[in-house]
Amino acid sequence: MGEILSPVNVPPAWYVVLMPPVQVPTASIFAAPELTRNTPALKIARFSAGMGRNDLQPVVVSRYPEVARSIEWLAQFGAAQMTGSGACIFAAFETEEAAWGVLRQLPETMQGFVAQGLDRHPLFECCA
Repeated sequence: MGEILSPVNVPPAWYVVLMPPVQVPTASIFAAPELTRNTPALKIARFSAGMGRNDLQPVVVSRYPEVARSIEWLAQFGAAQMTGSGACIFAAFETEEAAWGVLRQLPETMQGFVAQGLDRHPLFECCA
């Protein structure tokens, strides 16, 4: 039997994405002895509601101060999180203007950009 899928409504969002000047080797982060390995599984609806966490983030932050600095800076403006195994950091904002307002304050030592969130996959129309 297959999974029963249900649509998920995603509110519109604009993201500020920071790109720390480091490369994080995914394999070494997953192999880290300090990585939490017993987090209970989480369904997408609860994750989308902000109830999840990235177990890789504490490991990366402890090893890469540039990532820690980016999280700390962006957290002044919203819930800053690391993408996957890093190193990029993002925070969501309700409007494009809010996202650009944050990006305009970015220190010269950091790099980042604004991206619009999508409420459906870009291939949905062509393949539906």
